[in-house]
Amino acid sequence: MPLLKNILSAIEPLKVVGSDNVEVSALFIDSRKVSAGSMFIAISGTAIDGHAFIDKAIASGATVIVCEQLPEEQLPGVTYVQVKSSNKAAGFLAAAFYGNPSSKMKVVGVTGTNGKTTTTTLLFNLFKGLGYKCGLISTVQNRIDDVIEVSTHTTPDAISVQTLLTRMQAAGCSHVFMEVSSHAIHQHRIAGIEFAGAAFTNITHDHLDYHKNFDEYIRVKKQLFDELPAGSFALTNADDKRGMVMLQNTKAEKYTYSLRMPANFKGKVLENNLTGLVMHIDNHEAYFRMIGTFNAYNLLAVYGIATLMGEDKMQVLATLSNLHGAAGRFETFMSENDKVLGIVDYAHTPDALINVLATINQLRTGGQQLITVIGCGGDRDRAKRPIMAEVACEHSDKAILTADNPRSEDPEVILNEMESGLTMSHKRKVLRITDRKEAIKTACALAQPNDIVLIAGKGHETYQEIKGVKYPFDDREILVEAFKTLNK
Repeated sequence: MPLLKNILSAIEPLKVVGSDNVEVSALFIDSRKVSAGSMFIAISGTAIDGHAFIDKAIASGATVIVCEQLPEEQLPGVTYVQVKSSNKAAGFLAAAFYGNPSSKMKVVGVTGTNGKTTTTTLLFNLFKGLGYKCGLISTVQNRIDDVIEVSTHTTPDAISVQTLLTRMQAAGCSHVFMEVSSHAIHQHRIAGIEFAGAAFTNITHDHLDYHKNFDEYIRVKKQLFDELPAGSFALTNADDKRGMVMLQNTKAEKYTYSLRMPANFKGKVLENNLTGLVMHIDNHEAYFRMIGTFNAYNLLAVYGIATLMGEDKMQVLATLSNLHGAAGRFETFMSENDKVLGIVDYAHTPDALINVLATINQLRTGGQQLITVIGCGGDRDRAKRPIMAEVACEHSDKAILTADNPRSEDPEVILNEMESGLTMSHKRKVLRITDRKEAIKTACALAQPNDIVLIAGKGHETYQEIKGVKYPFDDREILVEAFKTLNK
């Protein structure tokens, strides 16, 4: 077990009360999990303040307390470490406790509003295909080479991240690809990670319930690049109007990718249809099994990252051409006899929904009807609700408004707010079916041969959260079931 003084060398404590020459058995931010001889880090969260559980942690055996405010009474046999930010300290302390696992692997972070999951999943599968043992930390799943674990957050808490990285290193992983959410950056969940590089996909209207304004959201995303070490790489989407902002203050080597302008990694879409993409990338033509311009950007980012990590360009393109995207990201299903095309996508922001609908409209023929099923999550950014409904109506022949994950909110209230932004002409296109299963079944029943049904918002999720309870629910399963009913 490491000594406290060795762990503390990773941070600059404001004050240490008690001995730092004690062993630390484990690190916890949850007082309910504390064990004998462990360190409890009291974090001031958005809902719960860990400082209120210091006494409970000590009673459970914690011998080291890390906190921002020292308790009025300091007990003998307990070492108290005062820090400026417990959130930030947690990552560095965990990294030191586990022996800085990220320094022994090549860790790449991917941030942006849309495309993180697809990009990191493609990177994981690409490098696996190139013969490496890899780790993946994503919204859909965490992977330690062939071991798959369901993820609960886009980016886990700081201690969980370091634990995952330690397990990945122990399993022999040489590369780790990680989604980095704005919440994770703001809450210092990535503190203590040594990144070999980072990539930016795009930034659009999202998470303003948390960040309060768009400028703050951009600033938080940019922080990932600001803190990259010299010798790493920073890759950005030059076609996004905020793309170059990400590179302004980074110490990393700067690179760009683009479909529209000169860049370090230049791509051009030659063919884009419902069977895949043909692209021209750095003077090479390649076919990919993925669909849409947004995926062309994801593929180009992956190509750029792999090249910057020293991989052979032709091998990268050859391997990428055989890969599929992430689950629930423009995932397609066909009813019997190819009559109706179903698409399940995670699009839960206005921009993501526009991108998906624009792709479908670009590829469909004039006689194909597009029916979109869409909802908005509860306890999240309310400003985007009427915009989501408007986008669905503007770019679809029919739209069915339904529940997403209402969480603690009344789904009827959410649907009212979605409908509030609709014009009379849009309202003529709309059905309102609160029950999501019924909404999906109705969309399939309304579809004629060769029509397209888009089910947006939940993608890979296998649950629906209502009043604090997660019920089993998978859009993909419901769609397949509805298609079977159609074919009877």
